[in-house]
Amino acid sequence: MPMLSTRLARWIPLIGWLRDYHRDTLTRDLLAAVIVTMMLVPQALAYALLAGLPPEVGLYASMLPLVLYALFGTSATLAVGPVAVASLMTASALADIAVSGTAEYVGAALVLAFFSGVLLLGMGLLRMGFLANFLSHPVISGFVTASGILIAASQLSHILGINGSGNNLIEMATGLASQLNEINVFTLLLGMGVWGFLLICRRYLKAWLTDAGLSVRHAELLSKAAPVLAVIATTLLAWWLTLGEHGVALVGDVPSGLPALALPSMDPGLWATLLPAAILISLVGFVESVSVAQTLAAKRRQRIDPNQELIALGLANMGAGVSGGSPVSGGFSRSVVNFEAGAATPLAGAFTAIGIAIATLVLTEPLAYLPKATLAATIIVAIGTLIDLPAVREAWSYSRADGVAMLATLLLTLVHGVESGILVGVALSIGLHLYRTSRPHSALVGRVPGSEHFRNVQRHRVETDERLAILRVDESLYFANARYLEDTVMALTAHQPGLEHIVLACQAVNGVDASALKSLEAINARLRDAGVTLHMAEVKGPVMDRLKGTEFCRELTGQVFLSTYDAWCELRDEALPNQLGSPVDASVNVAASE
Repeated sequence: MPMLSTRLARWIPLIGWLRDYHRDTLTRDLLAAVIVTMMLVPQALAYALLAGLPPEVGLYASMLPLVLYALFGTSATLAVGPVAVASLMTASALADIAVSGTAEYVGAALVLAFFSGVLLLGMGLLRMGFLANFLSHPVISGFVTASGILIAASQLSHILGINGSGNNLIEMATGLASQLNEINVFTLLLGMGVWGFLLICRRYLKAWLTDAGLSVRHAELLSKAAPVLAVIATTLLAWWLTLGEHGVALVGDVPSGLPALALPSMDPGLWATLLPAAILISLVGFVESVSVAQTLAAKRRQRIDPNQELIALGLANMGAGVSGGSPVSGGFSRSVVNFEAGAATPLAGAFTAIGIAIATLVLTEPLAYLPKATLAATIIVAIGTLIDLPAVREAWSYSRADGVAMLATLLLTLVHGVESGILVGVALSIGLHLYRTSRPHSALVGRVPGSEHFRNVQRHRVETDERLAILRVDESLYFANARYLEDTVMALTAHQPGLEHIVLACQAVNGVDASALKSLEAINARLRDAGVTLHMAEVKGPVMDRLKGTEFCRELTGQVFLSTYDAWCELRDEALPNQLGSPVDASVNVAASE
């Protein structure tokens, strides 16, 4: 039985959490669930609005997905549900498929959520979490910043009380500018009032509450709950003053009851159309979720399993697809609140789902009077933390290549759309990486006087020998840079007529592929023809293991030294036992490298 329990815990991590579950843990999880539920209800409605979906879709996406993540996730505090970036990407993906808010549009959103889940689950089962590494931090940062700007721009129409749409910043700005004469004053006053209230609460409420004697933790939690107060106040105001009759857009009727379970459409054409968006939503959601989960887990010295997270997020999205919800992932602000509220296990998420279900059953009637301007202001304030324009300058000053990738991602996302922006950003990151590694940094090194250390001759005062060149290779060798290394070595030979020995110092070489091996063989042969002996030093054990039985190792004209210092001492003193051009016993050379 213990072995069976261990195996089940591997696939259902919640079993492991429940082994030490007790009353205090339950109390912490319940308290966190109450607080996160209060925060999630307005967010779920707001993000449904952002995605162009009926408000109940946001609530549905906050039930079954949370339960599934609680069962299969490895983070105690990650709060899964609708998030701003995924909602924006959903709206962008569905804009050309159906009219926002229609049954066809909602059906496509369910397919997108389910499809994203299938992709994430497949990646998790195949242990392909490494694919997310192709989304570099500058690309993600540029994409998230641009998404934040687009989200804020898309919500301005709700603040102004006019109709606005568009897939990029130019279209949104043009649409808003053409309707400025149709601004609804009541909506504008309400929206700006909520916006100002939330900004004040975000910046000053915590300090005011702590000055009043409240603990820092409780003050933080109450300040995070400000959107709930805004929702309650503006809903009552809209009902009392009948603002709907004055042109203020309200949420309207929200169906009461729990969602029905059903598979989304299996139309192959629709699935094929949504494939690119599903891939991007999956990868971006996974990267965002794991980043948040790992950050919070580190504070408690807990561990996150990225491949299991793929499975959990995949099942959560599939759950959203069969229960009427939109794509989901881990939300930063909700997860932080969940953490600070003391959530001890993933069961806090399941309890949150129960809270959302209760809200869906009993709060739908008053939610009909909730102004859309309130939700828009909530979104704008919430995504303020996503926009990080100074990061562009920081990335540019540190690495021009990363700065270019980040800036290109940001600008293309703004002016062309979310899919184009992130695809170009990923392509640029990979392309720039290939370019950098295709021209590997190498340095001619010499001995630091009186030591066993070797440094770049252009940076330090070092000892050198005109008969000996030690070339330090600072990159793994593969097909893209193999020819460049050949050119570097032969150029070195041409510039030092008295050269007798070349040592490749390989302490930074972690791998040699088949193309690079052929280049090493060519280098060895060409140097032999030129009367120069090729040696290697500090070859790592795994690399040497692959080289042992190769033609290169058998034909190497020189030796493989354990250290660069050994090569310096022996070659400078001309103590080599083998004459130029004669092969050296491979077993001796290999032993020296390990």
